[in-house]
Amino acid sequence: MSTTAEEKLGKGVPTTGSRTRRRPRGNRERLFQWLFLAPAIVYMLLFFGYPVVKNITMSFQDYTSSTFFSGLAPWVGFRNYSTVVGMPIFSQALRNTALFTIGSIAGQFVIGLALAVFFRNRFRLSGILRSLLLLPWLLPLIVSSAIWKWILDTDSGALNQFLKSLGLITTGVPWLTSTSVALVAVIVVNVWIGIPFNVTILYGGLQDIPEDLYEAGSLDGATGWKAFRNITWPLLRPVVSVVLVLGVVYTIKVLDIILGLTNGGPANATQTIATESYALSFGQFEFGQGAALGNILIVISLVFAVFYLRATRRAVDE
Repeated sequence: MSTTAEEKLGKGVPTTGSRTRRRPRGNRERLFQWLFLAPAIVYMLLFFGYPVVKNITMSFQDYTSSTFFSGLAPWVGFRNYSTVVGMPIFSQALRNTALFTIGSIAGQFVIGLALAVFFRNRFRLSGILRSLLLLPWLLPLIVSSAIWKWILDTDSGALNQFLKSLGLITTGVPWLTSTSVALVAVIVVNVWIGIPFNVTILYGGLQDIPEDLYEAGSLDGATGWKAFRNITWPLLRPVVSVVLVLGVVYTIKVLDIILGLTNGGPANATQTIATESYALSFGQFEFGQGAALGNILIVISLVFAVFYLRATRRAVDE
């Protein structure tokens, strides 16, 4: 016995006509979805994809200032990479990059986490104080560098004048002109700039931890440090992973602060891979070699991000 179209509709069975009417509607919805995504895709390709591809291409070419006039950039393969890796400054720049990144991330994270936990306990003016903490983050980096360069000046800097008034020093400390303390001074400035970012993200993560867990933990004697170790830290670990990965990726390529404070000196004591790449590209106009150093920096960032995220995921699974 055959089933009519009316019976199919009555039983909720879709007919061929209804399927053909639904398919164009689904196609139109997907088309509109792609139309909404198109501006973001075009933006990413133009302002992120193209520069990355161009930088990779330049690193395999003899791309110098004469290229802008002649249009010629001979293909040299991995010669730029072997040249920059073989430079005497490369090992020192790599070491300075590691020390600068580790010191900055450690200082920013520890102080940022302490402040985030402190501000979790609400008190009068806590909102205003949190807002004031954002000021270092809102200032342009070159402005922050100029201010700190005046503060750390050997002769008339505010820091040395303050230490002299306390009787801690008799002569000015050459914070930015001594090879032994210049890198430390630059790290301190970068820690000051990065603290607001850590406080903001970690404070947001702390707000997602239910108060009921702390109340239940207090009944079992988990207060203070025990509550932080057994409740706060495990639940905050995903946010910590994001903060550390973003912090490393951002810090490892810091350029403005070092250029504004020391310009890589004295005697390359604060020279990093980022500043050396800048010097090669815009100081010596060896754009191919500068691009090669920049790509090495990108690879280092990607390797760290992959290994850290895998290690963190393995720890969470266990």
